[in-house]
Amino acid sequence: MPNEPDAWRDEPRSTHRSGPSRPARRRRFGATAALIAAIVGSLGLVVALAGLAIQLLPRHFSAAQRQQIMAWEVSKRWRTLPAGEIFPAQVSYQLPAMALQDVTNVPLQTVRVGIAPQTSCDGAADPGAARLLDANGCQAVLRATYTDESATYVITVGVAVLSGARQASVAAAAIHAAGGTVQPGVTSAPFAGTPAGSFGNGQRQVTGSQAAGPYVVMYAAGYADGRPQVDIGKEDSYAQSEMTAAAQGVQASVIRTLATPPPTPHCPGTPGC
Repeated sequence: MPNEPDAWRDEPRSTHRSGPSRPARRRRFGATAALIAAIVGSLGLVVALAGLAIQLLPRHFSAAQRQQIMAWEVSKRWRTLPAGEIFPAQVSYQLPAMALQDVTNVPLQTVRVGIAPQTSCDGAADPGAARLLDANGCQAVLRATYTDESATYVITVGVAVLSGARQASVAAAAIHAAGGTVQPGVTSAPFAGTPAGSFGNGQRQVTGSQAAGPYVVMYAAGYADGRPQVDIGKEDSYAQSEMTAAAQGVQASVIRTLATPPPTPHCPGTPGC
């Protein structure tokens, strides 16, 4: 009997130390594992949501991508725009005040008499100009012919479609460098039964060309009565001024339509979004 209390005291001590300690460790380990799993799961959810947000949010174009999209928009206009929009029925221009020895410009307008069928550079430009255009990837030429309001002057404007803006600039610079009394460029596009019926290549008095995006926009102007080419700067400086003003007015109208940069692309609303 004296040993029983000692045995009783030893047993509870042994039970208290070894029995409950194992389940407690298991609980702590399980709680830690659950916490880690929850954190990993949360991180995965955040990554998944971020990926979904990136897919749903609008794209952001780089500066180079924006330039490429804008250049593409400009380069396709010659195919997608109606001919009557590229070459409108009437085009206004300003006769310079100095031509009249006045102090203000005089507003005038030209009238379209016809639009020629699309053709190649060889078929719508002088041989010298055609070589320069073809060397820079000329795809086609669009032409239309106008007269001034009094049907005294005739203007043919031509759009050479090149493979890119750099090629157009190179070709236009080379055409300018060719010089001559009448610079090489677009050939005339006469229309029978109109005031432009007698406007042939031998009647061109003034010519010019300008690069605009992937296009070289050229003009040739002369008299409607069929008179041959002369040194018009010496023969009639007033006529030279008005012909040039009318031709450049039509040229500028075509350039605005074809080569004005489109709005800066953004998503949504732009191809590629």
